[in-house]
This record gives sequence, C-alpha cells and structure tokens, in this order.
Amino acid sequence: MPTETFPDPRIPVSTYRLQLNRKFRFSDAQRIISYLNGLGVSDIYTSPYFKAKEGSLHGYDIVDHNTLNPEIGTQEGCHEMVQELGKYQMGQILDIVPNHMCITSKENTWWMDVLENGPSSPYANFFDIDWDPVKTELKNKILIPILSAQYGIILERQELQLAFENGAFFIHYYQHKLPIMPKTYIDILHHRIDELKNQLSAENPRFLELLSIITALNNLPPYTEKNPEKIAERYREKEIIKKRLWNLYNESPEIKAFIDENIRIFNGTKGKTESFDHLDKLLNKQIYRLSHWCVATDEINYRRFFDINDLAAIRMEYPGVFTETHKLIFRLIREGKVTGLRVDHPDGLYNPSEYFQNLQRNCFLHKGLGALKNLADHPDNVAEILKQYDDRLLSDPQMKPFYIVGEKILIKGEKIPEDWPIYGTTGYDYLNSLNGIFIESVNVKAFDDIYNRFIKSKINFQDIIYEKKILIMETVMSSEVNTLGHFLNRLSEKNRHTRDFTLNSLTVVIKEVIAFFPVYRTYIQSAGVTERDRRYIELAVSKAKKKNPAMSGSTFDFLKDVLLLKYPENFGDDDKKEWLDFVMRFQQITGPVMAKGLEDTTFYVYNRFLSLNDVGGSPDRFGTPIETFHGQNIERFKSCPHALITTSTHDSKRSEDVRARLNVLSEIPDAWREYLIRWRQLNKKKRVVSEGQEIPGTNEEYLLYQSLSGVWPVEPMDKFEYEIFKKRIKDYMVKATREAKVHTSWISPNTTYEDTLINFIETILSNVRGNKFLRDFQTFQ
Repeated sequence: MPTETFPDPRIPVSTYRLQLNRKFRFSDAQRIISYLNGLGVSDIYTSPYFKAKEGSLHGYDIVDHNTLNPEIGTQEGCHEMVQELGKYQMGQILDIVPNHMCITSKENTWWMDVLENGPSSPYANFFDIDWDPVKTELKNKILIPILSAQYGIILERQELQLAFENGAFFIHYYQHKLPIMPKTYIDILHHRIDELKNQLSAENPRFLELLSIITALNNLPPYTEKNPEKIAERYREKEIIKKRLWNLYNESPEIKAFIDENIRIFNGTKGKTESFDHLDKLLNKQIYRLSHWCVATDEINYRRFFDINDLAAIRMEYPGVFTETHKLIFRLIREGKVTGLRVDHPDGLYNPSEYFQNLQRNCFLHKGLGALKNLADHPDNVAEILKQYDDRLLSDPQMKPFYIVGEKILIKGEKIPEDWPIYGTTGYDYLNSLNGIFIESVNVKAFDDIYNRFIKSKINFQDIIYEKKILIMETVMSSEVNTLGHFLNRLSEKNRHTRDFTLNSLTVVIKEVIAFFPVYRTYIQSAGVTERDRRYIELAVSKAKKKNPAMSGSTFDFLKDVLLLKYPENFGDDDKKEWLDFVMRFQQITGPVMAKGLEDTTFYVYNRFLSLNDVGGSPDRFGTPIETFHGQNIERFKSCPHALITTSTHDSKRSEDVRARLNVLSEIPDAWREYLIRWRQLNKKKRVVSEGQEIPGTNEEYLLYQSLSGVWPVEPMDKFEYEIFKKRIKDYMVKATREAKVHTSWISPNTTYEDTLINFIETILSNVRGNKFLRDFQTFQ
C-alpha cells in the first residue's frame, strides 16, 4: 500500500458542538446538519456517544466503550447522521474519554467482573486499584462507598437486599447491583441444610445435586489466585456451577423454597439486630467493602476522576486496556465516520505523551485500512501500514496524521508538551485571553478597593489557592495523598541517608509541594526530565520550603530529588522503576488537586470580578492588554495554528453573554460602587444573624449581586418565568457556597446557613410593593 494513498488529515475550519443524549439523538443531529452547513460550520463536534450510565445527559460516565449509547440511537442512526454530513462534505470530531469509566451501573461488565473475582479477574488491571492499601482490612478488597449512612445502619434498615437471579446471588442497594463471590454461595446454601435433608432424605437426587454444587463451590480456586490455569479453571467452573444451581432451583420446588427462605432469613427482620448477622458475615467475605460515601475521602483504594466515587480511573498505560477501549473508536475511523478526536482529561493519564503517540499510530493504521473489518485476516496490510508510519515518523518527528486535540488547561504562558502529537488544546486558553480584552484593566485598583471594602477584608488570590489546595488534600482527596505518603516512605527506607524521614513529615512535604505547584501537572517519564518540568518542580519546592521554615529542608530536598529522578548511586533497575512509578502517580494527583482547589473552590471564594473566574482563567489578572492578545495569537499561529478556539465550552462557569454583561462593569466602577453601597443598605434588615454570623456573608452577597447583574434577562419575565429564574438563582447560590467550603459544603451541608440564604434571596427578589432593592436593581440593568 503506497504512502501516497494516505490523505492529509482533515483540518476543521469551524466546529459546532452537539450534546447528544436521550433528548437530542442521532436523528435530531441529522435534521440540523443542513442548517449548520448554511451557517458555515465545517465539522460537528459531538459529545461522547458510547454506552453511558442510564439517563446520562453528558456522556462522560461511560460503561461500555465499544457500544453506542442506545439512548442516543442505533448504528443505523449513526450511519444516517454521517451520511447527511457527507452530503455537505462535513466532518465529525468525536469526544473520547480514555481516563475513566462509570462503575455504579451493573452494565459495566468489567467492573462487575472485578467485584465478583477480585485480583484474579482479567479486568482487575483495567482499573487503577490498590489491592494492598494502607488500611490492612482492605487488602485484596475494594472499598465501595455508596451507602447514604453508616454500614450498620443501612444493613439493619434492610436497605441491603440479597437476591438470586439466573443462578447467581447479588446484593441490591437501590439502583446498585453487586455480585456475591461464588465461593461464598456456600454460606447461603449450607444454612439449614439439615432441615432440607430431613425433608427430602439424604438419598434424594436433587438433594445430592445440591451437595455436589456446594462441594464444587468449595473447590473453586481462590479469588487471589495468580496462576493462569487456575484462574481459567475458576472462570469455567463457576459458570457451570451457576447453570447447575439455576436448573436445580427451577426443577425442584423444594430446593426453590429452601433457597427463597434462606434469602428471606439473610435479609433479616427490622427491629431484630441479631437477624442481620448472617448477611453481615456474608458481606464481610466479599471482595468489596460497603461503606458510607464519605469514607472515600480517607480510605478509597481505587483512583477516581477527581473526587467522584462513581468514576473509576482506567489504566490506559496497559496495551490491553488501550486496545479494548478503542475498538469502536477505530472502527468509526476506519469507516470514515469520524475525522477527528477530542481527548477528554489527558492529564489524568499515567503517560499522556505515550497515549497520544499510540493514538496517532493507531489512527494512521485504521485510516489506512479503510473498510476492512477483521484485522486478524489482514496481517500483511497491518504490518505494511505500520512500517510506513514508522518510516514517515523518522523523517518527520512532528508528524500528526490524524486531527486530535486535547482538553489541556494551560496556566499563564504554559505550552502543551512538545512530544504530544496533537493539534492543540480545546480552547480554554483562547477563551480567557479573548474575554480579557473586554475588561477595562486600568480600573483594577478601583475594583480591588470596591471588593475589599464591601467584604471588609483583603483577599490574596495566591494565598487562597494554597489554602484551598491544602483543604482538598486534607478532605476529599486525603486518601490519595496518604497513599503517596506511604509510597514515598517506602522509597526513603531504601537508603540509609533518607530512612530517618518520618511518614508524617513526608506526607506533609507532599501536601506542601503540591499546594505550591504552579501548573496542573508535569510530564516526567522514563526518558528524563525536561527543563520545563524541572523549573516547575524547583519553584514549588522552593516556595514550600519558604512557607515551612520549621520543617527540615532535607525532607523537601528528598522529594525534589525523587521527582527529578536524581537516583542515588548504585541504584538498581527495580529501584529506579519504583521511583519512577512514584513520580508518575504523583503527577496524576497534582492535576485533580489543582482543579478541585482552584476551579471548584477558589473560584467561588475570590469574587472580585466573576467574569475572570473560568476554567483556565487567572482571576488575579484584571484583563488582557490588546498587545498581549495579539502576541498570544501570533504565538498560537506559530505553534498550534489548528487548535480549537472557543468563546464558551460545556465546562464554562458562565456563558459568553453573562461574561459580556459582567465585563461592562469594569468600565463603570463608580456606578457599580454606588449601587453596591445602596443595595447593601436596602437589604440590611433582610440579613439574619445566626450564632454570631451574618447570613449571607459579605463575600456571598457580593457574589449574588454580580451574578444577578450577569444573568438578569433582557426581556421582561412573566410570573411563571420569574419563579423559575428565582429558583435557578437559589440553586446556584447554594451550589456556589458549598463549592466555596467556607460556610457549608457538599460533604457537610450547613442547612441553617443554606435555608437562611435561600430566604434572603426570596425576600430581595420578591416582586412586591415596597421592595426598593428590586426596583433599584432593575434601573441598573
């Protein structure tokens, strides 16, 4: 197959993002293609449409990467949408999610298999599970933090229900369905066995079959088995046993009644604590440990997407995982239905550079293979195409044969790594740069003064980031940080010069360095440390040292040496590999801590000018000089001319229209100050003091007035619309105050504060005579 047969990648001119879900399906997208073409759109950019959790509206909670989401449509529906695109020579950029999967749905068969078979599951390595965690009770187990209250309470409320389906036992907890480990079926089947023996007689064939099944269960290899032959035996035999048990259940009324009654007994009786002992003992033998959801912050032993328990990270660094999760993606590329990819959250990957290189290589392969279906039948074609790829890469290391962009958030002049073979980012950097030119930067001091006077305090943006990142690491992500601390402690024990560093000091050092990390993450790998990454690490360590003069500087130096791969003399290959593994895992944590500490916390605390508080933004930088904007565009044209640019994304805190309205405030600081003073005075009697605390606080009140100014509709609202508007404002303010984690939070909601805040909003927005604030506010619009 000659090189000339490979066309250049399709570069989109203008894209339009389509959020597909049960409310907007392939057929709906098909109907608007001609309209989008008329607007000048060259490519649609679709949200993930792989099988997701039932009812998902966004599609990032995938349960099966290789099946289309039936709620969005069928293969035929997808094909018809693509055919419509073809009529107008339009392309499709598909959003893919390589970092994580949803694990709360029983339709995630990989996760269900892990829960049933533990480390011996062929999918155990698909997920980033620590089978030997800090908490010894979780050795070879997985913490499942799905309960709404403490385990014992939930158990004795009968909310955990044992059930029998198709020869297998399960635990149901509302929408959750968890498999029972086959060997522990014995606990259920052996209970009251003597009663059944007396009922049927010891020689009854069906009774003997049940005893045979129990013996077979007892002989199953353990779930910790590592021998491939034994694992295969376990898989084969457990499925045979399930069929035998299901047949026996359906053929024998006595056996059916026996099992049904045992299930009833195991499910306990409300008010009788001891009646739940059977189920408690059964659950304690499972591969998973059920717990209250808040336990996850300290003890969860699988890596998550940020702090979301429902989304478990997958190990894309393993070739088998990459292959299994990309089959449908590559088929769509092979068939010409997908012409570009948008990669979600690459910073969560173990080695993003390696992933992107592997992705480009496979896109080249499958694009070259065309409509061929079974690749195993065409080994010569595959080998020839891959050889062409390798040859081309040697002559052009910057080759990017397929259009790929990454959802990478860049901080203050940061650039995407040079070894990422992608066309750029998804546009957060451009969004914030563009927004900045509409802010009157000369008025920065005026807005500092307005904000500080209103909240009666001075807030330092960088100090808040530090404080909130520490807060995140001590609350919702303490488990991840503690795991890193134990890992670093093991490394320190390998050398007599570092073994005296205590576990506590090492964990503190990790927190402090991450808290001062200036970017989301570094990209160190086995090839070494780039100058870029060295600079970021040295800066973070230097600031952490300065912040903590009472701590030994040598502890900080040790972490710096580890992160910079400064191996001790005579360090063996295995030790180097372990050291590198720590660095790779450290890098996977810094991004989520930054995201949670900055975007999801600080952006709700530092409210000086809300238009700046957006993903990838720098709220402490008041506007973008036009010269800077042009300079950034020139640099963007030189380095990533085909990156996506945007004015809003599905992750934006505020839409373009809201930001545009808020930006006007930067031009009228005097008027803004006067109105704020008047509004605060008009609403003085509507605020409430509870336990010495004024509600809402001054910072929240400032946030509220800005938010109202940004979202107030241009057209008058009727009564029904106004009620909806007020509810949305109330919901937003509760969310914002929980995200800020000052007066309330998601983990520990302060209902008194929230209810009082809601009442305040209702009062100041009540459309009644005598509400001077509302009339005055409307004159400002």
